[in-house]
Order: sequence, then structure tokens, then C-alpha cells
Amino acid sequence: RQGKITKWFSGIGQEAISVGATFALDKTDIIFPMHRNLGVFTTRNVDKYKLFCQLFGKKDGFTGGRDRTFHFGLLENNIIGMISHLAAMIPVANGVAFSMKLRKQKRIALSFTGDGSTSEGDFHEALNIASVWNLPVIFLIENNGYGLSTPVSEQFKCKKLSDRAIGYGIEGITIDGNNVVEVYKTIAECRKKIIKGSGPILVEAMTFRLRGHEEASGVKYVPKKIIEKWKTNDPILNFEKFLLKKKILDKDFKDEINKKIQSEVLPNIEDALNSKFPESNPDVELSKVFSDNSFQMIKPSNSMLNMRFVDAIKDGLHEKLKLDSDVLIMGQDIAEYGGVFKVTEGFVEKFGKNRIVNTPITESGIIGTAMGMAVEGYKPVVEMQFADFVSVGFNQIVNNLAKTYYRWNQNINVTLRLPTGGGINAGPFHSQSNEAWFFHVPGLKIVYPSNPHDAKGLLHTSIDDNNPVLYFEHKALYRSVKGDVPKGIYHIELGKGSIVNKGDKITVVTYGMGVHWMLKYISDNDNVKSYIELIDLRTLIPWDKNIICKSLSKTNKLFILTEDNLTGSISGEISAYISEHYFELLDAPIMRLGSIDTPIPFSENIEKNVYFPINNIDKTIKKLLDY
Repeated sequence: RQGKITKWFSGIGQEAISVGATFALDKTDIIFPMHRNLGVFTTRNVDKYKLFCQLFGKKDGFTGGRDRTFHFGLLENNIIGMISHLAAMIPVANGVAFSMKLRKQKRIALSFTGDGSTSEGDFHEALNIASVWNLPVIFLIENNGYGLSTPVSEQFKCKKLSDRAIGYGIEGITIDGNNVVEVYKTIAECRKKIIKGSGPILVEAMTFRLRGHEEASGVKYVPKKIIEKWKTNDPILNFEKFLLKKKILDKDFKDEINKKIQSEVLPNIEDALNSKFPESNPDVELSKVFSDNSFQMIKPSNSMLNMRFVDAIKDGLHEKLKLDSDVLIMGQDIAEYGGVFKVTEGFVEKFGKNRIVNTPITESGIIGTAMGMAVEGYKPVVEMQFADFVSVGFNQIVNNLAKTYYRWNQNINVTLRLPTGGGINAGPFHSQSNEAWFFHVPGLKIVYPSNPHDAKGLLHTSIDDNNPVLYFEHKALYRSVKGDVPKGIYHIELGKGSIVNKGDKITVVTYGMGVHWMLKYISDNDNVKSYIELIDLRTLIPWDKNIICKSLSKTNKLFILTEDNLTGSISGEISAYISEHYFELLDAPIMRLGSIDTPIPFSENIEKNVYFPINNIDKTIKKLLDY
């Protein structure tokens, strides 16, 4: 109320859950707290000065002012904080738990969540995955009666939230969340069961928050008689009465404890309030978006094999699985079935089901699981059956994978394989070009190879890169394109395009299928072969500005081609950048071609002759040559 803190989510009335649960766990167990779980941090002895600096947005906070409250991780204390999107961290807890299971460790994960977030898809996906995989994880619901202002009567119809465990075939327990001894005993007993192999357990802790959803919002929507009832059931007063009754606590001991708490807390608050706010500049902030890579780049060997695009990807995955035990693949139907495009066919027999992991149909849940595994040091590769289905996991990608390193310096090495693109007559939900959806999101790298050689080398680099990489592979190229591919492991640097055809009159920039459209055009029009400098971007984030500008200084004309529909496509950003920074190199307006602004059609005739921009390539080239 003095304006010294922007937002504070009070845990008053709920302290017993955080403290009791944290004390019941081993220090090696990993906890995923939520808004009101200050007790997790104090029980794990997190540095209080830094903690208050974090809450006040100060320089010495755990995120250096880049995020707020408990939106950070402290792996030295085995704590991984939340993001604002409720339930989003529960699948991440699964990934940590799966890592523990694979390594046969006697550890568990505990994920806090609230009654409101049990309606979220990630909650249900996570419980389903954890139950199917028998993961060592506790899901702890703090049922405080309200999701912000919405009472539980308007949130769910089941009598108890713990009953939801029945649908997932796991144990569900409801306890008094205001009784710290009951919380402690329950969580300790659950941990014992899980260590013995019982699988996940859902615990519902009944409680009440005596303050607003966040401190400023108040509780006018709560009937006063309910507040008065819960005030008499305050967990700290309950524990005090219990200790007095057991003659463990007396007035002198209580005063001593209060003085000790004040002496630890108040000076740290004062120091944090008086500490510096962060100062920065664009270069510093940009340097925090991606983690630096530590792997040694391997050059391709001179020993080649001629193979199809799909086989180059398969070979690239096989090489990494064989030589790097941290690599595993997760996805729908990828084990015995071999994936819908048979990229992983035969892998499960060679590498086992712990490394070729069939998943339920839970895109968001599996992407979150992959993030948890990356935190534990694995290099998960997730196959989205079709790139179109990635929309169901959008939040995990743009808010969890992309932002974690910037927020608290934890690199997230996850590779998402995304079979993309049209030309296979699969209609609006299996043929989209959706790379531009992610082009706007800092923290993601986007890779899009057009040939077998690049497909394998870029895949190896993507898997070894410390950052989340979206690896787009064009379905229509899988079995239609062949080329020489080096044997063994090799890397191709991300952010480096390649010149596919040299020319001196027009620079054509494209990627993926666009490369093959242009190669066919050049082949069919031999008279323009020496005119067209064809650049394959290969990587869309980062994209190679230098190769384009160097080519433009020779040709002075630019044509950008994409399979994606034109409005909002990546071609617009490239065009804007060149216009702003290299306008003086241009002897003609920048020309762009993309598909028309409709969903991609099913009919081959409409797709090929109306939707795709192929038929306008010749007209665009001639217009530029004549300008």
C-alpha cells in the first residue's frame, strides 16, 4: 500500500501446506511452488535478502528484475518456480520425475497447484502422463475455495478434487491443509509409497486464503461469516495451540521465536528496499535471450551416402541416439509403429522404450515434460505428429521453453520436430506452414532445411544447441528429394544461409519447398540461370542478414518467396529490414510472393493452381528484370 512492491500474493491462512510439505520431503526432492508458497523458500533456507530483492524487482533478485515473485528456479535449493499461466509447470514436474525414474534415483517431484488450475488442460494432461508412466511425483492441490473470485461451486461439480485421481487410476487423498502435522505426515507417507514404486499421488489440501487473490484485490466477494470461520482455523494459531497442549511451547519460547524471526526478516526487508534497481541496455538484454553453446562444432566427413530427405533425418537421429546417452525421442506412435512418417521405425528395438518413448495424445503435456527433462540435463527430441498440432502446445513453447533462460538463466535444450507444409493434399489441418507463428517469440530458434545434407547437419546442431529449437521438416520433401549426405556426426552453424545458385541480376531468398520451386524454375528457364542468385536461408531464427546483403550488393534486386501465406509471413520482416538498412543497394522495389491468404485447401487442383504462388514466379522474375 506504500507502493514499494508491485504485486504480492499473500499466503496468509495457507502456510501449513508449504511448510509441512517441504519439511516432509528430502532436500534432494524438487518442488514446484505456486503464488502463495513462500513457506517452500523459507523452509529450504533460501537467501532472504535476495528473496526480498526478487519481490521488489531489485538488481540483486534472482532474476535481476526480469521477472517477479516466484517466477524463477533455484536448482541449488531444488526449487523450480512458476509462470503466470496456471498448471503450466505441472507437466514440467513430470519431466523432472521421469528423469529421476530413468536414472533410478530415490527422489521425487512435488508440484503445487490451486483449485482453479485443476480445470486447465495441462493439469489433466500431466496427471494422465504421470499415471501411464508411473512417475515419482506428488500433485498437491491447495483448495482455498476460490479461483481469484470464482467459488469452487462454479469451478467443478465433483465432491472432492482428490476424486479426480480415480479417472487416472492413481491414489487421491483429501487432508486438512491448515493442520501442519497432518500435512507433514501425509506428504511423508506419500513419499515413502512413491519411492517404493506406487506411482503418482494426488493430494487435496483444504484451506482458505484470508487475503485477496493478490494483496490489492481484497475479499469483498467472500461472505464475512466464511472469513470469520476460517480465521478461527488459522494454521499458525492451530500449531501454536498444539505445541502449548504438548507443552513444547511456552510464552518465553514463543517470544524468543518471534524475536528471532523479526531479527532475520526485518533487516533483510530494509536492505532489499534500499538496494539498487537494475540498470541495463539493449545489448545486455539481448545477450540474455539465448544461452551460449559449449559443444564443439564437428565438420562433415568426406565419406558420403546418397539418401532421401527422410532418411537423412532418420540417420541423424540414429547417430545422436547411438553416441549421446542424454538424447531421447518422445512422441505419438513413434515406438513400435515408427511414427506416421516412419522416421523412427526400428529405433525402439535398438534403443529401448526408455529412449524411444510413446506418449499419450498430450502435446502440451509432452512439451512441458521435455522441458523438465532438459532442466535435468537430458536433450529431449519431441516429434509433433504434424506441425499443425503444435497449436495445442503453444503456451508451453512461447511462455515456458522460450522465456526460461531469459528469466533465470536455465538453458532449455529441447528440439521439436515439426513435419510441415503442403503439396500432399492433406487439407487445412495437416498442411499448414506455421513457422511464422513462432518467428515473433524471442528465445526460440527456428530451423528449416531444404535438402538431405542440411537436414542431417542442422538436426545435429539443433539437438546439441542449449536452446529450444523448432525444427521444421517438409513432408513433401521426405521421399521426393535425394542427395549426398556425410556419414557420422556433423554440425551446420545455425544462422548461416547457403547460395544454391549463383547469379548477378536478382537475389532470390527462400527456404524449404521454395528452394525447389526456384530450382525447377531455373531448370525450366535456362536463359535466367546466370541471372538468379538463389539463397536458401536454412535457419529462420537467427536468419542470415549478411549473405543477403552481400548478394544484394551485386544484384541490387530482391525477391522473397515463401510457401506460407503472404500476410504476416517471414518475408515481410526480411523485406522491412532490407528496406530500412540497405535501401541504397536496391534498384527496384522488393518483390514478395507467398500463398494466398486462405486456409490451405484439400483439393490438389486448388492447392497447386490457386493457393501456392508457383504460377506467379515467372511474372515476378520478369518484372524485376525489366525494372
